[in-house]
Amino acid sequence: MSGTDAVRMSMEATASLLAPAHPDVVEQVLHAHDDPESYVRTHADRLADRGIDEPIADLAWIALVDALYDHRLLAEFDWKEDPQEIRAQLKTLVSRPSVDPWVLFDADEMSLPTAEFLAACGRHYRDVGAALAVLDIESDCYPVVCLRGAQAEELTALAGRAGFTARGLGD
Repeated sequence: MSGTDAVRMSMEATASLLAPAHPDVVEQVLHAHDDPESYVRTHADRLADRGIDEPIADLAWIALVDALYDHRLLAEFDWKEDPQEIRAQLKTLVSRPSVDPWVLFDADEMSLPTAEFLAACGRHYRDVGAALAVLDIESDCYPVVCLRGAQAEELTALAGRAGFTARGLGD
């Protein structure tokens, strides 16, 4: 199997893991991987918001982030996001845990800087059997997904095999 095939399979598996009920997420990721020029043309407006106007090496990873966002399976936070806004967006994720981790938060945690607050979120989500992970797009933002805690290592491994970074929050 070629390196390109291995990356493609890992990207497909990552998209399937994070969006099992949405095969169009896989299709979008594979479109970006298989035909980046066409993907850029098709999604020019959205990619322009990220400063992308031609194929780039991590286009399939960006496509994954955007497709997950469209299905409310990912929230994207600025590096200086307010904790209340982070909480509000995490609560809208369709992949959020059925047990509300927000009862575990201390009042002091609600004033932490973004990176520290996200780490606290990760710890509390883990306490209820879920995991939060950042899909690193080498930007000053945090694209965050929520998944079952048991899937976190699989996500990290799949992302690594595809040449990208997904890291758990609060580890």
